Amino acid sequence: MSLFWRNFLLLSGLLLLSVLAWFQTFRTLEQEPRALQSAQGLASLVNLTRAALIYTDPIARVALVKTLVDEENVRIAVRDDNDTYTPFEPDSVGHRVALALEDRLGPGTIVAREVNGFDGLWIGFAIEGERYWLLADPSRLEAVRGRTWLVWLASALGLSLIGAVVITRLINQPLQALARAAARVREGEFDTAHLDERLATHEIASVNRAFNRMAEQLARAETDRRLMLAGISHDLRTPLARLRLEIEMGVPDAATRARMADDVADVDAIIGQFLDYARERPVVTSPTPLATAIERAAAPYRQRPDVALRVQAPPGLHVQADPTLLHRVLTNLFENATRHGRSDDGQVHLTVQVATEGPWVVLSVSDRGPGVPEAALPRLTDPFFRAESARTTPGSGLGLAIVRRALERMGGECALRNADGGGLEVTLRLRLA
Repeated sequence: MSLFWRNFLLLSGLLLLSVLAWFQTFRTLEQEPRALQSAQGLASLVNLTRAALIYTDPIARVALVKTLVDEENVRIAVRDDNDTYTPFEPDSVGHRVALALEDRLGPGTIVAREVNGFDGLWIGFAIEGERYWLLADPSRLEAVRGRTWLVWLASALGLSLIGAVVITRLINQPLQALARAAARVREGEFDTAHLDERLATHEIASVNRAFNRMAEQLARAETDRRLMLAGISHDLRTPLARLRLEIEMGVPDAATRARMADDVADVDAIIGQFLDYARERPVVTSPTPLATAIERAAAPYRQRPDVALRVQAPPGLHVQADPTLLHRVLTNLFENATRHGRSDDGQVHLTVQVATEGPWVVLSVSDRGPGVPEAALPRLTDPFFRAESARTTPGSGLGLAIVRRALERMGGECALRNADGGGLEVTLRLRLA
């Protein structure tokens, strides 16, 4: 889950709980005053009706009852002993109103929601020994309707979610800019990795200033490193070339001359590996034909009589890779196998297999050599690490480190294990183009 969605969901959950708590609190605080207000109005209505019926002659009572029905939607009926009624449920507004009416009108007051099967707001009272039912409008007890509450709740929640989106974007935008700038620094693009230092938010501006100073120092260090690498390449390889020339011209013994030339070549190869590991150029990936890249890297080894190379790669398969880095990876793997993966018969049996797994292309290079102790496998891709069996052979311990580093820069993966039939197996995972 991205940081945007995590913050958005957390803020949304917090706002939703706050709105629901506010809604429930408001409803709780609103019910009691509404019940008292309704009870006061109904008590006044009952008292006025009782007084009117007491002090009105029988002929005028008919007109009074008709006026109450027409103007106040109130009906008067005689209460009989056989009448059945249903009181309001506890914890309801009607029950609160009933308790308040009993306090105002006396203990004999009855408030019911149903009488003889007819729903309504029924209030039972007595006038000089005669008992009556007063049927009032039930809407007097109704609180704000559920649909109204739902509209207000949805509006508050919608505005809260919009605010959560705005706040989350304001939090995420500086982080996204920092991530993009860090990615450009990682690729060596120091000039385009500058962040705005004049932001209104003090903390973000401080982070941007610190990042810009770091990028400037890294740019200076990268410039110094390139100059140093160029100097090493020139200052070391020039005397090596002179030494090779002097060997060819000044050593009469052919065998000695060949051994000395091989030593010079090994020194030159080690310097090349040092430079390859230290040198980082921008990675430019593109769809690369894998079978062609394998054949190009394997061509020098097919001509060697001590190397038996078998390649199983389907034609037409393309991977997303940097062609130069991919060639260096394959060359290092073949060179590592020919140096350390020689079988008991003195031959180097190399097998290259390619398969696809979803969005990945899996390339494995295995030999039939002595293999590597299990404890040393996790460290084989560390710079300058060499297993005990490899210390007697030429090399710098950077071959597999260069492979792992190149794979990571191309977005791939590298894994090592001892093959089932003996030897070392290196598995590469590259993105399918």
